[in-house]
Amino acid sequence: MGGGWSAGGHGVPFDPWTLAGQIGAAVFLVLLAWMVLRAFLHRSRYRAVGVLSPADTEAVHAALVEAERRTVGEVLPVVIERADPHPGAEWLAALSFLLVGSSLLIAWLPWSHPAWLLLAQLAIGALGFGLARALPGLKRLFIAEERATAVAEEQALQEFYRNGLHRTEAGTGVLLFVSLLERRAIVLADEGIHARVGPDFWSETDRAVLEGIRRGSLRDGLVAGIARVGERLAEHFPWRDGDRNEIPNRLIVRRE
Repeated sequence: MGGGWSAGGHGVPFDPWTLAGQIGAAVFLVLLAWMVLRAFLHRSRYRAVGVLSPADTEAVHAALVEAERRTVGEVLPVVIERADPHPGAEWLAALSFLLVGSSLLIAWLPWSHPAWLLLAQLAIGALGFGLARALPGLKRLFIAEERATAVAEEQALQEFYRNGLHRTEAGTGVLLFVSLLERRAIVLADEGIHARVGPDFWSETDRAVLEGIRRGSLRDGLVAGIARVGERLAEHFPWRDGDRNEIPNRLIVRRE
């Protein structure tokens, strides 16, 4: 009779294409999850409604009253959700998702079926567009810093004139403007106070407001900015008998 049976092993051939596809898909999913989770957790930072609690609003109002108690100057804080809708950022997000997604998912896309390939790529792009529209924190990743500064400065100037800060008798109107989406704090002063203080003071006040916001407290940033402006106004334009409050002591918060 013949000899005993023996088993031979057969190794599975290494397929670098499959490995690359798996790694690419994993990277895409991790990046997508990280961006969405980060934007979702930070979503409240970009919502004007609710960004300040009633206690925060009271603290800002108290700071205004204290500041204007010692000066004839007028200070108005304005917080808006965004200075511009930035539709281009949504399309840039769509294009970025399409290009990056197609690259990382190259092994999974139906390249041999053009119609299905186009549909898959459109779906990836639509995902980026929809997420950018729904999550301001994700949209912010696709807004150039230069554009953020430009639109915030333009909106701040409009707010200054819209709220009559250019019509104070002594030219002492001061605007503390914060745009949440653009992450910009801008202090604008009328010519009466600006001529006596100079640009360095306003830059330092900008930084004081931003420092509070970076620590996670818009209230602290606004209170610090109001206190600084109030001190300087009291130094150059102290309170005098008979002065009237030309701009109501209020905090303006709105979506856009």
